Amino acid sequence: MHIEFRHLKTIRAIHRAGGLAKAADLLHITQSALSHQIKGLEDQAGVELFVRRSKPLRLSAAGHRLLRVAENILPEIEALEAEFDGLREGSAGRLHIAIECHACFEWLFPVLEAFRKTWGEVDVDIRPGLAFDALPALQKEDVDLVISSDPEDLPGIIFKPLFDYEPVFVAASQHPLAQKTYVEAEDFRDEILITYPVDRSRLDVFTELLTPAKVEPRSIRQVELTAVILLLVASNRGVAVLPDWVVREVKTSTDYVTRPLTKSGVTKRLYAAIREDDADKPYMAHLLRLAREIPVRLQRG
Repeated sequence: MHIEFRHLKTIRAIHRAGGLAKAADLLHITQSALSHQIKGLEDQAGVELFVRRSKPLRLSAAGHRLLRVAENILPEIEALEAEFDGLREGSAGRLHIAIECHACFEWLFPVLEAFRKTWGEVDVDIRPGLAFDALPALQKEDVDLVISSDPEDLPGIIFKPLFDYEPVFVAASQHPLAQKTYVEAEDFRDEILITYPVDRSRLDVFTELLTPAKVEPRSIRQVELTAVILLLVASNRGVAVLPDWVVREVKTSTDYVTRPLTKSGVTKRLYAAIREDDADKPYMAHLLRLAREIPVRLQRG
């Protein structure tokens, strides 16, 4: 037996229309062509699919069985066709994001909230890029975009600059280091440093300051949430280094202050790593535009 999609569409149309003439109109074919399809379908099945001389035309038990198959399969095919149409038109697709910057969750959610209002057909997912190698995953097409502050020269991958930020020292207002106009690596030797629970290679305070100076803080306390880090700092339970925009966005009290790292300060740049083949996709271009605009709003706010 060789059942084709057109056979499934035929039996569904006849059931919905209740007669050959209306079903032929639904299928945009002549009634004669529809009659030939029915005969061919019954020849394929080897059984009668319709109750003869019934008005309106009714399905037999075998016909109802085939109808159930049609009603299961055809919606899946139609959804797939719609998805492919969206891909061709650039209105649908997949956008799985990996984040190497832990603090970036605070910024990315407003970006995605604005994004979904225009691109509701794009499948968006977020994977913390800390439990796996995000950039190799991007090359293998396991993810579609990586948020990173560490660009690399990788075949087929381009790094789009998003925005610059300043890692700043955060301490309680009454902390002795709060009296300084800026802090240096040596200032951390006797401090409890509160960080996100990530590798040192992902923390600006180490990559930009402590590791080059070969300075180790008295102890390190790892905390998942930015708001909790700021509460602990305000309670004088330790000090932290966070992106300047994060401190402004997650303002929890006035009991802490920020200071530059070193006299000249430190500036870092955040990038979106994407595959070259995806650079011209309309939804990807829009996401990158939002990713650049929203940090400016945060800074102004």
